[in-house]
Amino acid sequence: MPPVSSIGQSLPRVDGGEKAAGLTRFAADLVPAGALHARLVLSHHAHARILKVNANAARALPGVVGVFTGRDLPLAKQDPSDRNRCPLALDTVRFVGHPVVAVVAESEAVAEDAAALVEIEYEILPAAVDALEAMRPDAPLVSEAGADGNDAELGQHGAAGGGAALTEALGPNIASTQHFTRGDVAKGFAEAHVVIERTYRTSVVHQGYLEPRAAVAQVDALGNVTVWTTTQALFYTRSEVAEALGLPEHQVRIVATPLGGGFGGKFVLLEPLAAALALAVRRPVSLVLTRTEEFLATTPAPASVFELKTGIARDGRLTALQARVIFDAGAYAGAPLGIACLMLGGCYRLPHMDIRGYEVLTHKTGNGAYRAPGAVQAAFALESQMDEMARALAMDPLDLRLMNASAEGDLMANGNKWPRIGLRPCLERLKEERDRRKVSALRDPRFKRGVGVAIGGWMGGIEPANAVCRLERDGTLSIIVGTVDMSGTNTAFAQIASEAFGLPAGLIRVVNPDTESAPYAGSSGGSKITYTVGAAVEKAARDARQQLFAIAARHLEAAVEDLELVDRAIQVRGAPGKAVPIAELAKASMQFAGKYEPVYGRGSTATIARSPAFAAHLAEVEVDMETGHVRVLEQVVVQDVGRAINPAAIEGQIQGAAAQGIGWALLERMPYDAHGQLLSATFMDYAMPSCETIAAVRAVLVEVPSELGPFGAKGVGEPPVIGAPAAIANAVMDATGHRFTELPITSEAVRRAVSGGAR
Repeated sequence: MPPVSSIGQSLPRVDGGEKAAGLTRFAADLVPAGALHARLVLSHHAHARILKVNANAARALPGVVGVFTGRDLPLAKQDPSDRNRCPLALDTVRFVGHPVVAVVAESEAVAEDAAALVEIEYEILPAAVDALEAMRPDAPLVSEAGADGNDAELGQHGAAGGGAALTEALGPNIASTQHFTRGDVAKGFAEAHVVIERTYRTSVVHQGYLEPRAAVAQVDALGNVTVWTTTQALFYTRSEVAEALGLPEHQVRIVATPLGGGFGGKFVLLEPLAAALALAVRRPVSLVLTRTEEFLATTPAPASVFELKTGIARDGRLTALQARVIFDAGAYAGAPLGIACLMLGGCYRLPHMDIRGYEVLTHKTGNGAYRAPGAVQAAFALESQMDEMARALAMDPLDLRLMNASAEGDLMANGNKWPRIGLRPCLERLKEERDRRKVSALRDPRFKRGVGVAIGGWMGGIEPANAVCRLERDGTLSIIVGTVDMSGTNTAFAQIASEAFGLPAGLIRVVNPDTESAPYAGSSGGSKITYTVGAAVEKAARDARQQLFAIAARHLEAAVEDLELVDRAIQVRGAPGKAVPIAELAKASMQFAGKYEPVYGRGSTATIARSPAFAAHLAEVEVDMETGHVRVLEQVVVQDVGRAINPAAIEGQIQGAAAQGIGWALLERMPYDAHGQLLSATFMDYAMPSCETIAAVRAVLVEVPSELGPFGAKGVGEPPVIGAPAAIANAVMDATGHRFTELPITSEAVRRAVSGGAR
């Protein structure tokens, strides 16, 4: 009987039991002996010069060990334009929530009391809060150190740029630009039967993870630094901490604790500061943010503006796209401008296009990644525009998309050709799903129902990786990787190793060591871990299998090609009586005077080609025309997953993404007033989806295997969120007859529009 394949099996997560039982220890739970606690003093001003810091009362409080300004920290050369190199403001604060002082004390309560006693004298300066105003040459300057774009973290998410820089004169707050062009847009618009021009806006959105950011740092007698932290990026965090402290990397050890949610937001932030404080006081220091500090001082998804003009011929074929894309980066460069522009101009066949992108610095907290950074915003604008064009031509919105959808060999916005992609199969399957749906009757005349569709695609991340497969004495396998498991990737690794080696997945353990002993892997983000590290795991497992078979061949005095693995034993094919258990061979390789080398498989990858993945969405909503309340009734997500390693895990990813799409579409925003003050700094003010607002989600998996991923797998985390807000917005349009061009679509906005107010 052939062995049962692990690939395609819906297995439970290997960490599920521990988390369900409440046994998981997160970063904030770790308090080393003699640990101190740190609290931050944040700026109340969006832009101000620091004139004086009076910490006498704080230092006098019993239990306070130290009060530190930026200049008191034992850091290498500080760069105010890089928050990792300058974790506390030096001379100028650049956003409300900018950390100015760190107080270290024997307890959290004392640290908090002492922080409240610190007095800071400011000279308030003009602030650039609105991104469009900040683009002006005479706008208040956000960064005196210059405005250089930074693609380091974007690259780890698969969201780096790729377009040419604009050559036009730019204001000093424009950190970076992107330009994608093809053909002649004037000619394209002249050939169009319908031209539609609209401006779309999205808000600042927080990642909304349950566990706040936390870091615990400790220094030993030799000056070696250890940081326990809630991070998605083990080795990147080590590099950033080492550079900030001016230490060689071998003197910095990063231990990634289990994540209480990340969604792309938990890269480096607190770690350099916690490490510097530990160096200053020579005791362990724990730094855990409050929820308000999370909103004020971390790295949410940036706001955006898409000025979009599209043309379409009478037969439904796109003729031209012209866009000006603006991302509000906040006080630090690094907004996902490049991927937004790339996806805006690449999902559909476009003979003529001109896309100009601008990343703008403002006096607001710096931006960060949030699940498919940049692509969600681009899809909202593009898919809303596609719906408008379908209505103008009285075409089926799915037929319009199918007619124009990019396929293998078509040009992307950057001029490269698409590899094999599953966009069209997803659209075709969604059309089948839509056409067989049964629509229930309305419960009340005051409610209106609407259905909307949208697509979203993600290029997929790439990064080199190593993995190790070690055969244990009991005949089980240990897979050793340098990743952080935040989405069930360890379970997928066990399944990949099971398939490649030939053991059941239940006999395979996945280990995630710290930077001292882990093989290299990239950050957990960008839908790349299964694709890149999984490929290394497959190679390591195959290498280990070859080593084991070589040992068995010597032991059984048979040729390797005549052997097979059956029921945890190696046997001569066709001769079940001539077999040896794997555990026996393993013990023979790990004992005194053993004659076999221990089995230690190695796998390395440096994949440079991406395997893009797409998802097609359908959303049905019900709108209360009296109150403006929108309720999402159902979401259907058809996604190309390459090869479904673990279907249940993928469906969980899709369901979570669909819920986040509701947040983007209807609820979540971080508004700032004209002075740069955040108006939603708690969960009382920042609305998120709850169990009552999350709709039923039907996940439909389409398999268009990748030529490079392990067993054909692709990244699956990003694609299912990208089109969700756009599909909901299109459904609201279908229900109300009003096009909403700003996210979130609040009940207030809907009520105002349907009652005859401004849209």
